[in-house]
Amino acid sequence: MSNMQVECWLYARISDDPREQQRGVQRQLRDLRTYAESRNWLVRGEFTDNDISAHKEEERPGYDELMGAVLAALPEVREVGNQGVILGLHPSRLWRRPVERAQAIEDLRQAEACVAFETGGFFDMTKATERSQLRQLGESDTLESEVKGERVAREALARAEEGRANGAVQYGWKRVYEYDRKGKVTGFRDEIEPEQAEIVKEIIDRLLTGETLFRITDDLNVRGVLPPGANLRMKRKMRAQGNEDGTQWNKTSVKKLALRPANAGLRKHKETTYPAAWPEIVPKEKWEQVVALLTAPERSVRRDGARKHLLSWGIGECGVCGSVLAAKPRGNAKKLTYVCDAKEGCVGRNEELVDAWVGAVVCARLSQPDAWAVFGPDEERLERLRAALIVQRTRLTEAADDYAEGFLTREQMRTVSVKLKVKIAELEKEIEEATPKLDLELMGGLMGVPLETAEAAWDALDVVQKRKVLEVLDVRVRILPTGRRGPGFDPDYVEVLAGDGAPFRDYAPAA
Repeated sequence: MSNMQVECWLYARISDDPREQQRGVQRQLRDLRTYAESRNWLVRGEFTDNDISAHKEEERPGYDELMGAVLAALPEVREVGNQGVILGLHPSRLWRRPVERAQAIEDLRQAEACVAFETGGFFDMTKATERSQLRQLGESDTLESEVKGERVAREALARAEEGRANGAVQYGWKRVYEYDRKGKVTGFRDEIEPEQAEIVKEIIDRLLTGETLFRITDDLNVRGVLPPGANLRMKRKMRAQGNEDGTQWNKTSVKKLALRPANAGLRKHKETTYPAAWPEIVPKEKWEQVVALLTAPERSVRRDGARKHLLSWGIGECGVCGSVLAAKPRGNAKKLTYVCDAKEGCVGRNEELVDAWVGAVVCARLSQPDAWAVFGPDEERLERLRAALIVQRTRLTEAADDYAEGFLTREQMRTVSVKLKVKIAELEKEIEEATPKLDLELMGGLMGVPLETAEAAWDALDVVQKRKVLEVLDVRVRILPTGRRGPGFDPDYVEVLAGDGAPFRDYAPAA
């Protein structure tokens, strides 16, 4: 076997390279090439995984290609009397997880391969003792990763409990560092960045007035407002095609920005929320309102941006059969008419005239002095619910402390915890249901204002926003058949109803 040639495959991996500069993996490859050349080994292939952890269950395309290439080539290598070797920098570069390591060792045993490391060690996978040695080395690597992971997790929890930021400063704040007398950084605090904070407020306010994510996104891009992370070098896979420099907003980035707990001065860690050490941009109540709006289940089946008609898709109904209305062109003038979507000939009424009448009735109702009391949020109830939620969360924390001190058994703690978590979930659901999903106060002054002001505010809204107002007020519009009558629009055949079926008719203006 003196003429035996070693044929090797090189593998390099770096866990963290957010800017994808690949300096680490290239440096590893250089060292591996030098190692192979010094032993006159023939390099058959080079494989890398950059910015990918081996401890987490992430896909490693480079590693998968390596194993596929080695296992496919080894029969040919053995046939000519050569030896096949996988060469890495260190066992931790190849494997961190026990399951993956065990599978690889078994595959390489059957393929009669070897594994070598530049930092030391050559292992013949056909020999039980050397397989055992490699497993033991791997277990040390796994233990090191797990201990480090536990330490990092505990430090992350401590930061969250103290409300401190984790990582880079977030959009809407600026980082101010604190120094000692020698100029060494001793800490930092995050303060409001006025221009960015105003964009966050604008996005939330516009969402709460019923504007769509698409419209807000388009407007921000037209105005040239830079989004979070603009012009930063980031991983290519994190950028959308056509937006490599990150200077364009998209609907997802607008939505994520609005949903951040940080906006309300909250620090989220896993499933627990803590008071943040940074100042809030918007009140917690307003943030909860926008969260309720953007996470409402019906958003998954509605496409508000495509709703071009005020009464279509469920707000309007046929006064004969109860079916939904559709807007279709009718007559020689091809004017749009609301008609029954289920049965031709049930009802039909001019869209423009009906929309104008509905708007007039709604404005007349909302301009009444009692509008806030009837349609506004029940702040007293919300305050009671929030106070009750704080009490239950405090009791859960106290129960955990009592268990830690030995005052409660494990079974008692489990019983108390289940009961309190059920109460907390019920209160959170009540708060969500009682929180308005639209802020009528932001919509130009619709409620409790002079009629002329309400009408001007209504006219300034687009169709999507007007639909949302009707949905929040739980308004339905029923179009009745007119029978044989003369031309012209008669509002008596258009009923504007509240959610309980009560008519808005008493507040309607003179036709």
